[in-house]
Amino acid sequence: RSGGGFAGIHSAADTEYEWPWYGKLVGGYFKSHPHIQEAVVKVINTDHPSTKHLPKHWTRRDEWYNYKNLNPEVTVLAQLDEQTYEGGENGSHHPIAWHHSYEGGRAFYTGGGHTSESYIEPDFLQHVMKGIIWAGDLQKVMD
Repeated sequence: RSGGGFAGIHSAADTEYEWPWYGKLVGGYFKSHPHIQEAVVKVINTDHPSTKHLPKHWTRRDEWYNYKNLNPEVTVLAQLDEQTYEGGENGSHHPIAWHHSYEGGRAFYTGGGHTSESYIEPDFLQHVMKGIIWAGDLQKVMD
């Protein structure tokens, strides 16, 4: 609140189900997931620091969450293409990364990051790092 930052990765959406404030902050709650598999992530916002470096169609292997109670006030950065994997339940609007301003602060979330391999992927690591820097409004400190 009041200028603070939040960056959530993967299971940050799988907690605090009885806390509506947290649900709006994180942007949605985990509903279910299919088995770990490859899917195409469609990057729809390349203006954000966390997605600027990514290809428009980013193929990755991970545990892909389905969501419920999605906050309509978030800005979606990337969506899953449910035609490219089995078990999607959100349809044509299946956000997997987003950001928003919330009560005077910034919030960033990415649904990737379940597999240990995620944390040696240069594109994923930069996605997370730039999301954290954005959420904490740290770019001015790093310049």
